[in-house]
Amino acid sequence: MTIEVRKPGLSTTVQDAGRTGYYDLGIPPSGALDQYSLRAANLLVGNAEGDAVLECVYMGPELVFSEAAVVAVTGAAMVPKVNGEERPQWESFAVDAGDVLSFAYLTGGARAYVAVSGGVDVPVVLGSRSTYGLGALGGFSGRPLAAGDVLPVGSGSGSAGRSVPEDLRTTYSKDVEVRVMMGLYDHRLTAGGRATFLDTTWKLTPVADRIGFRYSGAELETVDREPPFGAGQDPSNIVDAPYPIGSIQVPGSVEPIVLHRDAVSGGGYMMVATVLSGDLDVVAQSAPGTRTRFVEVDLDGALALRAERRARDARLREALG
Repeated sequence: MTIEVRKPGLSTTVQDAGRTGYYDLGIPPSGALDQYSLRAANLLVGNAEGDAVLECVYMGPELVFSEAAVVAVTGAAMVPKVNGEERPQWESFAVDAGDVLSFAYLTGGARAYVAVSGGVDVPVVLGSRSTYGLGALGGFSGRPLAAGDVLPVGSGSGSAGRSVPEDLRTTYSKDVEVRVMMGLYDHRLTAGGRATFLDTTWKLTPVADRIGFRYSGAELETVDREPPFGAGQDPSNIVDAPYPIGSIQVPGSVEPIVLHRDAVSGGGYMMVATVLSGDLDVVAQSAPGTRTRFVEVDLDGALALRAERRARDARLREALG
């Protein structure tokens, strides 16, 4: 079975659960920015929860199916249509040979996920089918989809009519809280700079992609220092260090950047905090203009969020098992 891309949307890529084990070599994990929506979409169509899907940013594609299949769309509010007729999100539905899947305008969130029974069957590269665009690696020819592309799909036997319970569906707001642990370099901030970071309502700029999400709102005061050799003169510079996924760097002490799943693995900007892995989905579904507060939690708070996310995932598997 194949899917023909009639229109690619704004930026549609093949993504799965990610490519692990190569970040020390400069190859990031990639994978779906919203991992929960990936899992939900796959489970709805009977796939393994980490199988390859399409991640659609801000605007959906137009796709033509060569054979009958079962499809599910989760994530951002972007209503799917089959031959012009609306279908529900967070539910599986059938398509027939020759059917055209398209999408209405985005009304909430930022990224929708399209799963097809059998999974998108592009080649596995370094253990993953995910697209890493900067490295032209994985996915479909290492790039976002283009009109005329033909995607292979594996064999699957999903069923239509499966539904994620309402209380397990993600909702979207233009005002969000993102939980962080401070560090690794928050000691570079004064007490006032630290308070400004946590007390400011930051606004997501249009610079928001798979590499990083840049926010505007304030300037952070840094501690005076004698720059160490190799750090440069700007107070926000450090001697190069590894960047954790989710870390927040602040070049020039303004406009924090949350590094996401296609981020470079290291550099010379201070990282004042790191987003908890469970809240990276929240960042992923933020559209430009989203008002964001960074909320500090301690280790106990981070572990509590992880337990909460695992419990939700278990409920999702039970509901769709």
